[in-house]
Amino acid sequence: MADETSLNNQSKTKPKVGDGTPGPGRPKGAQNKTTLALKDMILKALDDAGGVSYLSDQASKNPAAFLTLVGKVLPMQVTGEGGGPVAIEIRRVIQDPQAS
Repeated sequence: MADETSLNNQSKTKPKVGDGTPGPGRPKGAQNKTTLALKDMILKALDDAGGVSYLSDQASKNPAAFLTLVGKVLPMQVTGEGGGPVAIEIRRVIQDPQAS
């Protein structure tokens, strides 16, 4: 009976790092070091290539590749102000050409 009680107490204790049980791992959403290093290298190369002006040139010269990149960096779900739905307002403004 004493053995059974000691087994129950052991199962309730928290596992410790290094005792053969897996640790908590990376926090949710955290990238590993290799991914972060690669991202930093890509951003540095983009900066060296001209940054925004380079991307603008690529949009004209290689639209398929550019749009693939845009699709990768856009959020998967777009929300409006305060997390609500996106509000689209369409206005038709008629100006009198003689008023200017």
